[in-house]
Amino acid sequence: MSEAQIADSRCSLQPFTKLVKNRPYFSRFQTKFKRRRQGKTDYYARKRLITQAKNKYNSPKYRLVVRFTNRDIITQIVTAEISGDKVLACAYSHELKRYGIKNGLTNWSAAYATGLLLARRTLKKLGLDEDFAGVEEPDGEFTLTEAAETDEGTRRPFKAVLDVGLHRTSTGARVFAAMKGASDGGIFVPHSESRFPGYDIESKELDTETLRKYIFGGHVAEYMEGLADDDEERYQGQFCKYLENDLDAGELEEMYTNAHAAIREDPFKKDEDAGPKKSKEEWKAESLKYKTPKLSREEKRARVEAKIRELA
Repeated sequence: MSEAQIADSRCSLQPFTKLVKNRPYFSRFQTKFKRRRQGKTDYYARKRLITQAKNKYNSPKYRLVVRFTNRDIITQIVTAEISGDKVLACAYSHELKRYGIKNGLTNWSAAYATGLLLARRTLKKLGLDEDFAGVEEPDGEFTLTEAAETDEGTRRPFKAVLDVGLHRTSTGARVFAAMKGASDGGIFVPHSESRFPGYDIESKELDTETLRKYIFGGHVAEYMEGLADDDEERYQGQFCKYLENDLDAGELEEMYTNAHAAIREDPFKKDEDAGPKKSKEEWKAESLKYKTPKLSREEKRARVEAKIRELA
């Protein structure tokens, strides 16, 4: 028997040693970051997303943050600072109601429209909306925003890297819909075509018709038509909100086309019933309206005596 085999046999005969959590263990224990303990932040990925090249000095590195809830899609342009993350611009899918999209606010097409709204809003805020129009008529082609020629010379586009958080990056996922919308809106988001719906992993080619269908809600329209033929009762229940707004499968593409045009026309559109913007003092008074006032000692004593009389 060789020396290595003898060493392996000795290791296998060693009993299992239980970790003793004594005083030295706790004195040396180092907790992980709070958001890691909560399972909200992947710090391995975040470190690489926010680290800027050292030869760029104080240039901020922007991230296109995409998050999903059960009823909403959140998109933000964020930069990391020592004091905390700062949000340059944001857009939510519930804002699409202002542009005519009242249903399906969490599907693939809504994610694309939300990304488009964020891009146009960001570029409008920075004064770059006229130089970088993006793809005004989406056709499903893979494109990246390039430098534009202006009166002052060549101007590079606004750049942001995609931040998906803990979301799974499967082919055709909605996070890439928001990225595609932001890219078509005029922001330079480095990416490839391999994660869009319609990409064939064997031929390494993108089916542009499939991608265009997803942008304009064609996959939803197909499902609506098939479900209406197979199970009318289930169709009435699943698409009741569509039916309340007199929206059928054939009108989805027109709805999204009009919404894209409206977003480009005015990315900061307000609700029709929205009043003037409230000041900080008005919001403070509004919040104090629902705050229970603190009782004095005499009032507390009187309240206790009143309860005693009720129970007597």
